[in-house]
Amino acid sequence: MDHFSYQNGELFVEQTSAQSICDQFGSPAYVYSERTLTENYRTFESAFAGINPLICFSIKSCSNLSVLKHLVSLGSGMDVVSGGELFRALKAGVSTDKIVFAGVGKSHDELRYAIESGVYLFNIESEPELERLAALAEEAGRTVKAAIRINPDISDAGTHAKTSTGGRHTKFGVPLERARVLFCSDLYPFVDITGIHIHLGSPIPSTETYLRAIDRVEALIDEVESQGAKIELLNIGGGYPAAYHTDNTVPQSISSIGEQISERLQRLRNKGKTFIIEPGRSISANSGILLTSVEYVKQGWDREITILNAGMNILLRPTLYNADHVIWPASCQGFNGHWSELISAQTETQCTDIVGPICETGDYFALGRQMPPMQSGDLIAVFSCGAYSMSMASQYNSRVRPAEVMVSGNDCRLIRQRESYEDLISHEYGLM
Repeated sequence: MDHFSYQNGELFVEQTSAQSICDQFGSPAYVYSERTLTENYRTFESAFAGINPLICFSIKSCSNLSVLKHLVSLGSGMDVVSGGELFRALKAGVSTDKIVFAGVGKSHDELRYAIESGVYLFNIESEPELERLAALAEEAGRTVKAAIRINPDISDAGTHAKTSTGGRHTKFGVPLERARVLFCSDLYPFVDITGIHIHLGSPIPSTETYLRAIDRVEALIDEVESQGAKIELLNIGGGYPAAYHTDNTVPQSISSIGEQISERLQRLRNKGKTFIIEPGRSISANSGILLTSVEYVKQGWDREITILNAGMNILLRPTLYNADHVIWPASCQGFNGHWSELISAQTETQCTDIVGPICETGDYFALGRQMPPMQSGDLIAVFSCGAYSMSMASQYNSRVRPAEVMVSGNDCRLIRQRESYEDLISHEYGLM
């Protein structure tokens, strides 16, 4: 359970009111609960205690330095997919022996940077990447550690097509049949290939998908080890679900997923294997909300249109993934309780399209949504926005990116300042 609730009809983030946050920092703004981040991370530690994995938070889900530093203080490692994310991880203070470098298109410069930084592990996506890494490692005079990312041909992971990554027609990983030879080869003396990596997509709603992939990987481990290879670790990736509460269904709990996966991996653990997991969304999604204000409410052809001061440049998920976020006013007279109970508690609603100011028809947060009556100036909360939200924000239409705020109890602090118009052109040349 996260720490966003209504008290006497007003939304609070931990012990701080949403309205007071926007009075201080303006809107739109992303707001994170430090306590929720902590509890979500601890949930993973407990759920997967049976295999004691290295937990590497997926930076792509939420890349703010203050969020990363807090997770590092809890003991988290980092999963990075670019040179920029590696830079963020290092700035957040994570030990290099807790950094895993993933990503399907690592450049020469990114690989050199990671080798020089001494990252713990490279997740290798292809044979050409392995060759490039080997050449650069030899050039640097260092032996690096690698895991081969396997594509296990599991396409029905129960997630959106744009975030399903384990099927044979995706760009990710080495096909299972082609991967075998990579573990039995002496072609790469500067790369110690001792691991297998899988990542099947996000969010994956149940354990069954993981267990099917583990079956295939375990068979591969037995085969290549019978031929003389040595597999030390298994990285089972991320993709663990978050509860968005929009369709009255709750995905399988992290505790249940972790316990079932850990039980399934006991045979490998008993053979001395170690493990890595790469959660992102399931730690950060329900740790953050977007606070935005109503600019206008106008009448369309057959329903109202509510125009916010935040658009798809700030929250891309609804138009990119058909993501369905709970959206509700930050002031809800007479309501007390957790935000997930809002819709069932409210009776006076009307149909409206909730849209942004961007010059695109796809600039919407929800269409045909039943909402309480709203008017210009109302503060609106979009829940479950801590993952793949600010990290995907842009300056499209030359609109500035919002502030980010961290709340701890009754204290709130700015962790990213709102951009200015000057920021929009700060990297451009030819200014008069």
